[in-house]
Amino acid sequence: MSTTSVQDKAPDVTSVPASTTRAWKRLRPVALPFASLLVFLGLWQLLAASGTWSETLAPPPAKVWDAFIDVSTTHDGVRGYNGTTLIEHLGISLRRIALGAGIGIVAGVVLGLLMGTVGWLRSLFEPWITFLRTLPPLAYFSLLIIWLGIDEQPKITLLAVAAFPPVAVSTTTAVAAVPKHLIEAARALGGSRWDVVRDVVVPSALPETLTGVRLAVGVAYSSLVAAELVNGLPGIGGMVKDAANYNNTPVVLVGIIAIGVSGLIIDGLLLRLERSVVPWRGRA
Repeated sequence: MSTTSVQDKAPDVTSVPASTTRAWKRLRPVALPFASLLVFLGLWQLLAASGTWSETLAPPPAKVWDAFIDVSTTHDGVRGYNGTTLIEHLGISLRRIALGAGIGIVAGVVLGLLMGTVGWLRSLFEPWITFLRTLPPLAYFSLLIIWLGIDEQPKITLLAVAAFPPVAVSTTTAVAAVPKHLIEAARALGGSRWDVVRDVVVPSALPETLTGVRLAVGVAYSSLVAAELVNGLPGIGGMVKDAANYNNTPVVLVGIIAIGVSGLIIDGLLLRLERSVVPWRGRA
């Protein structure tokens, strides 16, 4: 038997079956984040066990898990944290974000459409929006408390003000970037100003506007703890702030993780919404 015939019959050990490749592509979006989570937990445990920092500064994952169970249930006659469970704290904060960010998003979309279609409005309002966008929430939260008190109004207002600039800027930029030939073609076909805005401007600007909405929700989340600094209990940000006052690091970490995980879920839902509303994005 010749060497050539033996090589022809030998299996190619370097090749990967197509089914295995397809299975890996399906599992990769889940497997890689899960693997990174395991690595992170392992490094966290090593840091806590090394004794470099005290458990007050770097509690081990087991203590954080115990704190999660404590704030999520009733134990030793104590219900959750400050009489409210973790899911209730989170639900109250999400309601504040939905209301505050919702107001900011609607206002940003409306003003962005106006600024993108009317030049003098853009010149009038753009410097103020840029000024507002550069301000950290804590810079004006004290002023909101003076004006609106310590109840829900300053919290909702802060979240609305924080969410407004990203949507306004992205919508304005997207409207101004709509191809002029599409607008001229719509007008040549007899479309009114409203028809052009509805059938040409809005669909063209929608992808960037939805990106601005995602950014606005992220900014609102990052402002949550600031919004709940005063009279924030019940609320997940208020829980984090109150636990930090007592150096209760495990509860602080539970709150931070809850904010981050819920933010990831909401951003994923918004991304799915974006893909269903503007399926042509990235393909046209």
